[in-house]
Amino acid sequence: MTSKNTICLWYDGTALDAATFYAATFPDSAVGAVHRAPGDYPAGKQGGVLTVEFTVMGIPCLGLNGGPGVPHTDAFSFQVATDDQAETDRLWHAIIDHGGQPSACGWCKDKWGLSWQITPRMLMAAITDPDPAAAKRAFDAMMTMTKIDIAAIEAARRG
Repeated sequence: MTSKNTICLWYDGTALDAATFYAATFPDSAVGAVHRAPGDYPAGKQGGVLTVEFTVMGIPCLGLNGGPGVPHTDAFSFQVATDDQAETDRLWHAIIDHGGQPSACGWCKDKWGLSWQITPRMLMAAITDPDPAAAKRAFDAMMTMTKIDIAAIEAARRG
């Protein structure tokens, strides 16, 4: 890796599967070097995949097959800014339909437990509208959603 700052994500033997899925799903994403363990370690054997270098939307990451017992939490998530409903739907369904789980307000988890916020750019504009009443209407509408519905947010913002 050439980056000075890399996000290290812990997996239980599935780092290469996750990196491959992210690379196929998100733009500006790719799987880089796959490093094999030079010896046995608590979560794996010599020759098994130890780490995977990958990028997610230009962000350098390292997948570490560190073993069980260290689950991902909502305290870390990737927030993906989408430009329209088609992109929002495509990314949301890519995660959900590949073993993920929906959550609230545009959040979902992938099959490895990593949290994602699939967030239309217009949602952020709506909930930060200079008109406090418009922002509250948009926010209140968002609070009822799982996947974000841009038309419904826009309608709420307009009142």
